[in-house]
Amino acid sequence: MTFEPEQLGQSSQELAAKLRELRKQAGLSGVRLAARCNMSQSKVSRIENGKVRPSLVDVEQILRALDAPPGLIEEVSSLARLANTEWRNLRELRRKGLGTRQAELKALEASSAHIRYFLLSMITGLLATPEYVRASLAHSTADTSKAVAGKLERQAVLYDTTKRFTFILTEQAVRWPVVAPLALAEQMDRLASLTHLPNVRIGLIPMGTPTPRTPLNTFTIYDASLATIETSAGLLVLRDDRDVQSYLEEFSGYESSALFGEDARAKLSEWSAACRS
Repeated sequence: MTFEPEQLGQSSQELAAKLRELRKQAGLSGVRLAARCNMSQSKVSRIENGKVRPSLVDVEQILRALDAPPGLIEEVSSLARLANTEWRNLRELRRKGLGTRQAELKALEASSAHIRYFLLSMITGLLATPEYVRASLAHSTADTSKAVAGKLERQAVLYDTTKRFTFILTEQAVRWPVVAPLALAEQMDRLASLTHLPNVRIGLIPMGTPTPRTPLNTFTIYDASLATIETSAGLLVLRDDRDVQSYLEEFSGYESSALFGEDARAKLSEWSAACRS
């Protein structure tokens, strides 16, 4: 399947209309289609009205129930993949404002029970010291005061013990000189301190550690329902179950290679001492 990035996330209504049209062409009521798909009639209705974004599995169940030919299945499945994938380029993110982005992240964190972060090249705002947060936004030409405040305010969620957090950081992410050496040592000390929180796991992958895959991007997984992938050009948002599961499996591989607990704290102490020397 080929597509333009701007198409992503813009096909939900088109998909809903197509599924509704196919049901009517098959001469089925919403109730009969729901029974064939083992779905509730209300879910079928919400899908056809664009109020619920169906997964690829949902779409395939509906198409099988409608006895759709292979060519049509391929066409509609491609449309479903587009509807479940969203691309946000840097221009859009900047236009909406850094403060707005922090509010969106806060809402995602509030609605999730287990959040997993794979950090390839930098430390995320939830773990960062104030100096690190300010330095990470120093390249922006816009006013970053709201973004800094938003990042620091979001850190309170780490102390909500009803939630679980797993962070996997490469050595490059921890040691990249975003701030001066002494400030970086303080950042490492904060990471070590946070490893003692009962609902927070921080794993480190030192340079040279074999991993099942070669990491290419920073990514975050919210429960098992949504994954975001950061690139230098923007942000990719994946909602389809299969795409999210793929990133869960990748994350699990890095997790199996990481150092945790006392081993992680010992490595942070070593790196911190190197910064202070």
